[in-house]
Amino acid sequence: MANPSHPAHDLVRGKRLHRSGALLAALCLVLSCWPTVLAAHGGSSSGNQTGIPIPSLPHGEMAVIAPYYGRIVALAENASDTDETFRRLLNFAQIQRAYCLWGMMPGSVSDEESPFNECSHAYLAAAKAVLLHMRTMKNETAPVGDLVSEIDATLVHNNLSLILCKFSGESFNTADMIRPKLTDIILHARSLLAILSALLATVAGLWLTARALRTEPRP
Repeated sequence: MANPSHPAHDLVRGKRLHRSGALLAALCLVLSCWPTVLAAHGGSSSGNQTGIPIPSLPHGEMAVIAPYYGRIVALAENASDTDETFRRLLNFAQIQRAYCLWGMMPGSVSDEESPFNECSHAYLAAAKAVLLHMRTMKNETAPVGDLVSEIDATLVHNNLSLILCKFSGESFNTADMIRPKLTDIILHARSLLAILSALLATVAGLWLTARALRTEPRP
């Protein structure tokens, strides 16, 4: 005669399956909404110029500033004597980077054909604007000056500021978010492969977790 499972085990397993199902539902909701938002808003800018203007960023400068993004934001978040312009620039840079999937897409900085390249120009141009604005804030002069000197030395050493791409002359605005087009993502092999690989890994992980939770506990 088969031994019935212990009620406590059933309760724990039920709770785990419920959490797993909730996690899967939340993931499906996020994955279904993100492309819809991108498609609804389209790509590129809408031309809204009611916010704070942000100067364009040459392609070579973008490649140099990208590795410094974390340090720039860390300095900015610890700044004490902030003003509205500074806060709006920082907010734009952080939100815009999220639209670029936090810089994780392959070729988003180096490949001008990437659907994430324009929005990378936008958040890195904003990061540069944040850094330069901090130079005018007296309490941040010393640490910011050191970082600016380091970035400037890298630019001069690599002679990258002369390298241009099709977005190098584009200026931005804090009132105008740049979003990659869904159609461009589908047509860009590296971006599409990266997203499909991430989705496949996530689904496989959830399947393995659900399978493990279905295993009856030994008495």
